[in-house]
Amino acid sequence: MSNELEQYQFPDDLKKMDKDELSLLSYAIRDFLLDKVSKTGGHLASNLGVVELTIALHKVFDSPKDKIIWDVGHQSYVHKILTGRASEFDYLRQMGGISGFPKTKESVHDVYETGHSSTSISAAAGMAAARDLKGENHEVIAVIGDGSLTGGMAYEALNNVGASKSKMIVVLNDNGMSISRNIGGVSQHLSKLRTSSSYLHAKKAIKKALGSIPVIGNDISSNLAHAKDRVKYALLSGGVIFEELGFTYLGPVDGHNLEELLDVLQIAKNIDGPVFIHIITKKGKGYRTAEINPNKFHGIGPFNPETGAALQQAERTYSKVFGSALVGLAEEDERIVAISAAMCDATGLGAFAKRYPTRFFDVGIAEAHGVTFAAGLAKAGMKPVVAIYSSFLQRGYDQIIEDVCLQNLPVVFAIDRAGIVGADGETHHGVFDLSYLRSIPNMTVLTPIDGTQLCTMLSYALSLGTPVAIRYPRGVCDFDTANLTPYAGENRRKTKGKDVDIWAVGKMAGVAEDVRAALLEKGIEAGIVEVGCVKPMDLSCLEENKTIVTLEDNLLAGGFGEGFRAETGCSDVLSFGWPAQFIEHGGCDDLYHKYGLDTASIAERICEHLERKA
Repeated sequence: MSNELEQYQFPDDLKKMDKDELSLLSYAIRDFLLDKVSKTGGHLASNLGVVELTIALHKVFDSPKDKIIWDVGHQSYVHKILTGRASEFDYLRQMGGISGFPKTKESVHDVYETGHSSTSISAAAGMAAARDLKGENHEVIAVIGDGSLTGGMAYEALNNVGASKSKMIVVLNDNGMSISRNIGGVSQHLSKLRTSSSYLHAKKAIKKALGSIPVIGNDISSNLAHAKDRVKYALLSGGVIFEELGFTYLGPVDGHNLEELLDVLQIAKNIDGPVFIHIITKKGKGYRTAEINPNKFHGIGPFNPETGAALQQAERTYSKVFGSALVGLAEEDERIVAISAAMCDATGLGAFAKRYPTRFFDVGIAEAHGVTFAAGLAKAGMKPVVAIYSSFLQRGYDQIIEDVCLQNLPVVFAIDRAGIVGADGETHHGVFDLSYLRSIPNMTVLTPIDGTQLCTMLSYALSLGTPVAIRYPRGVCDFDTANLTPYAGENRRKTKGKDVDIWAVGKMAGVAEDVRAALLEKGIEAGIVEVGCVKPMDLSCLEENKTIVTLEDNLLAGGFGEGFRAETGCSDVLSFGWPAQFIEHGGCDDLYHKYGLDTASIAERICEHLERKA
């Protein structure tokens, strides 16, 4: 076989390969992934871990007739290669290029779009039910990781599927970790199963032995059934939970042994009812550097494949500044506790977890539970800080309203990755939080302009005794310890200008400075108000009889600009933000330019507005 994956007509050519060719294909795919992702960046370790599993799925099943749904979806690169998209990987996650997640507009083989975890079994259940109602004949397969299996939605779906008895396959890709170490009883139970290498053989042998005994009369039949139950409970260990939910449990299976994978998938295909297959894989498989440090290579920028070193040196980020500031504040107040939803290091809480292990709680991929858990802590006198990405906090929206704000509890939400995040695209952009948080009674919403203000805002938020959300962007930030002046909930006028005032929310203050300079070249003097407090809206800097420009890294619908108009009654307001649509993946600068949020576009629109006004 050729090592040039672009030459194949996948998935058709895959069907013609024998087991030796499939094995060689797995090596070629890993080399391809390492070459491409080291240049573009992306999710590497998770994809290296599912090479054999993905090959086996496409060998046994007939995509797109058979529906394969990838939970989260960041492990779908191999699936994309095997469905004819290898030639497009030079532009992976770049504007105009293929997404790092399943996208129905890209290929008929991407049957369902994912990006957040614990959703695949629910979606597959819906597809299986629709198939049954329509009298169709195809397979539905949900592939879910052990990290995603910590999410409660997955168990709601398992319970529903098991009760329905509908023919469906759930493949558990168990690599022992999500972005952070997996948490909870489910993770512990899966760990025990990983050590049970004799489980599947024992189960097959028992079924064969019991099946060979002639059954005469109801009593003997009943006794045999009880015997099978006792053996099942003795040998299945944790696997019994899936059997009790109504699934036929198969596994654990070596997820890097193609022969075993092909066999177990064929067995599952022939079972008429729900099947749960437990696959053991290794994240980063085949690239030693990623195997040793899979967390680092979960999502990574361009890197040197020889050494694994990032091509761009890490700098001080908002996440790190937040984490460091929280450790300092926790030294002074033992009531401060921190909560993560399976993203301890990614949200900057690693140092806190190490320093205060008894005051740090990782709830797993269970954001809704994490929010209500924080409410319970607050009600009992603690000061919880919940650090979650903006797009993931959406999963706890009801809990923010009902459990935190309704009771006016002192929970601080540290909302990381607010605004657009670039290459991960629609499912990860944090452009909704200002809109959904502004409307909630009792909620204070803060937006630091830099790392220095983030520190002072965190101290202020913990002192209020009410719900507070601090939203800050992904990436590098300015930080100056000499400038740590106390924050008291106010907006701040940075400069004055006779022609126009730019009210810039959070990090958009930097854009406002560039716009001001561009306008000055055209003879227009612009003032800048740095908006650190979106709610309650501080209007102390408002000056009459001026054109107001609002800048925000959020949807215009329901955002700061819309709220500004409502509260001030000003009619001469020009607002800049994201349109009411899902923003695609691409470089942040490219997206700003496309949607008119770059310096030149903003300055031009302001000039046009002032000309029309004149």
